[in-house]
Amino acid sequence: QVQLVESGGGLVQAGGSLRLSCTASAGIFSINDMNWYRQAPGKQRELVATITSGGSSSYAALLKGRFTISRDSAKNSVYLQMSSLQVEDTAVYYCNADIRTFYSGGVSRVMNYWGKGTLVTVSP
Repeated sequence: QVQLVESGGGLVQAGGSLRLSCTASAGIFSINDMNWYRQAPGKQRELVATITSGGSSSYAALLKGRFTISRDSAKNSVYLQMSSLQVEDTAVYYCNADIRTFYSGGVSRVMNYWGKGTLVTVSP
């Protein structure tokens, strides 16, 4: 069973930086798009950034320039470097990915997986 495990969240003052990490484990054949989402208290989950298997990235318009997504395909990992953090960035950040896995019969179709999230709290 594939697991996406996030790390790197925590408490930071406004203007500070954090780097989130997410690693996919167990029986990975290939990973297509990897994404970061976030969900602030009382709000809907929103897409933060996407990076393709080829390394092309895209961002939510309001976050571009402050956040940088990257990946290490050899480690099945994706990262989110966040800088100039604002109180409004406080949220649970979720890793999401489209993954094909090995199983006894061969290779699965692409399936979408979510991590459990890591909390980022930005204080004034």
